[in-house]
Amino acid sequence: MPTDDEILTALRLNLIPGVGPRTQQSLLEYFGSPASVFAASRGVLLEVEGIGPKLASAIVAAASSGEAERELERCRSLGVELILRDDARYPAVLKQISDPPSVLYCRGTLEPRDQLAIGIVGSRRCTAYGRRQAEKMGAALARAGVTVVSGLARGIDAAAHLGALQAGRTLAVLGTGVEHIYPPEHFDLAGRVAQQGAILSECALDQAPLPGLFPQRNRIISGLSLAVLVIEATRNSGALHTVRHALEQGRDVFAVPGPIDSLASEGCHDIIRDGATLVRNVDDILSVLGPMVNPVTTAPGESVHSARELTLDPQERQILNLITTEPVTVDFVLQQSPLETSRVLATITILEMKRFIRRLPGGQLSRQ
Repeated sequence: MPTDDEILTALRLNLIPGVGPRTQQSLLEYFGSPASVFAASRGVLLEVEGIGPKLASAIVAAASSGEAERELERCRSLGVELILRDDARYPAVLKQISDPPSVLYCRGTLEPRDQLAIGIVGSRRCTAYGRRQAEKMGAALARAGVTVVSGLARGIDAAAHLGALQAGRTLAVLGTGVEHIYPPEHFDLAGRVAQQGAILSECALDQAPLPGLFPQRNRIISGLSLAVLVIEATRNSGALHTVRHALEQGRDVFAVPGPIDSLASEGCHDIIRDGATLVRNVDDILSVLGPMVNPVTTAPGESVHSARELTLDPQERQILNLITTEPVTVDFVLQQSPLETSRVLATITILEMKRFIRRLPGGQLSRQ
């Protein structure tokens, strides 16, 4: 866990007006740590690309400001966690993007299983069809064990969160501070999300909505996710900013089609034409996603190596969890499983047909 001094220096840098994510990244790449940034002279700061006289002076002044101390004290009194990049709780997939937040404000909890996440984005002015599909997809993904990530906005975002709350976990990434819920009518929804997941922001506690902050937060939505699903987006929809971030970050992009003459779905139809995967149901998403770098623990004694495993029924998943990438014998699986021998053997055959496992010489099995 980071020390208080480390939290304060990271927070101090994060609170400087004009020092956005990319500028922070430039400073950290140049100096190595927030503490080294504040130890630098104004002249040395000016050597960093993107740092002009005004910003260099602001950084020097922030070193002796008490703003970070006051912000940290408020966070602790409000029960808001501050998660730094080198904190074990920081999402590993988010750390991989080009400009990850240096500080995440978190109300709620982040869990290891949240690595298995799908972002859902779309129009604020959605149709009844779009709202229905977002809620349905959110619920189905959560039911399968996937964490649903969205932005707490009106329309598709809210419907996706509501669907996920029916069956599992959801994360809301804000373009404001966690103490300034926007839109205000989603205050109660934000509370429910925090109880069943987390609300997250890189902004100061009381940051009010500003137009530039919402496209900026979209990189976090895609950064937290294995893939992004678009449900209803016009050609000028802000959801397409998230698609661009997803593509830059190497994430898969999926889209739900709408009626062919629907202006509300023109953006979805365009990205499907350009290569996004058309989605009819959740299996269309899970079956496309490849293996993960590290297995994700979804329940005690159960780990998932790829999202595709979530399409299996409980019995199939139970047997698959007994088979690793290192060869094991069929006898070992039979001994470890409480199921009848005939059911285990039948399940092994099904897993082989579905290409989750393969048979090896000597009566051995391994994962594909």
